[in-house]
Amino acid sequence: MDHSAIISELARNRLVFEKLLSKKPKATYLWKPSKEQWCVLEIVCHLLDEEREDFKSRIRHLFEHPNTPPPAFDQVAWVTERKYVEQNYEEKLYEFLDERDKSIIWLQSLENPAWMNAYKHPKLGKVTAECFLANWLAHDYLHIRQVDRINYRHLQESSQHPLDYAGKW
Repeated sequence: MDHSAIISELARNRLVFEKLLSKKPKATYLWKPSKEQWCVLEIVCHLLDEEREDFKSRIRHLFEHPNTPPPAFDQVAWVTERKYVEQNYEEKLYEFLDERDKSIIWLQSLENPAWMNAYKHPKLGKVTAECFLANWLAHDYLHIRQVDRINYRHLQESSQHPLDYAGKW
């Protein structure tokens, strides 16, 4: 796996997130496709918490404490526990973007990182620091797709026009 390519893509995705999420009207970032699904504000808060407390933290943990499980957390519970929907959208977005900058600086500063350090996950088996790095990027892609889907569905609902002319979603 090309670690520097993954890190470069995480840095590029910071720009993608900035362009995709900046200057959204309140009605748009609070809109939910359904009661059970997240709005864009909740996604932004999730991205921030994951940036701080998941991927970077877990990679660092495996570098410092190989063969030891990282601390557990419940990111789904964070949505209500941390009252994501009540947060300031612009503040959380810029906190996330700033945190991503810090993550990239940290990743680029690593000298001979022990990417193969691992622990045994009860369901997934052996999980390496390298696996967390790859999943960090996959996590970006999943949420970019999620925001795009919300944007499309919001346009579909608010425009009151069929969007078939644009092509099949």
